[in-house]
Amino acid sequence: MKPVILIANVVVLAGFALVVNGLLAARPSVPVQPQVVDIGTGKILYAKNCASCHGVRLEGQKDWRKEGAGGLFPAPPHDETGHTWHHGDGLLFTYTKYGGKATFAARGLENIKSGMPGFGQVLSDQEIWDILAFIKSTWSERVRELQVMRTKAEQSNSP
Repeated sequence: MKPVILIANVVVLAGFALVVNGLLAARPSVPVQPQVVDIGTGKILYAKNCASCHGVRLEGQKDWRKEGAGGLFPAPPHDETGHTWHHGDGLLFTYTKYGGKATFAARGLENIKSGMPGFGQVLSDQEIWDILAFIKSTWSERVRELQVMRTKAEQSNSP
């Protein structure tokens, strides 16, 4: 192979690698639960910040599967009867921190309505993780295992 063609190929491949790396870097990373969480603190914070909508016993609002006024669904339960455990930790954290509208919009779903406010200005990241840890602590071992699988799948699809 001629040196000029070889150099041109190397330059093209290097440029391709930079583009691919740039695309991968542009993908948002998935938040990961810290090693240390405080379930007791999460329980207190849940009672203060979440129970008014999601229920003292994590039971959610009545008819949570039926669209309500203004196209919003009532707050779902966070116990095993709801769909919280169907989602990975990253989505649960993002949804709690930024709220439903911003979370959907970041995924290109601007038309989906959500009554879930963002708590990023009220709670620290650690406090959000503590609340999520409390919620997960109420689930059966089987449901926790399923949710861990969802979290692993979510993380394997991130950069």
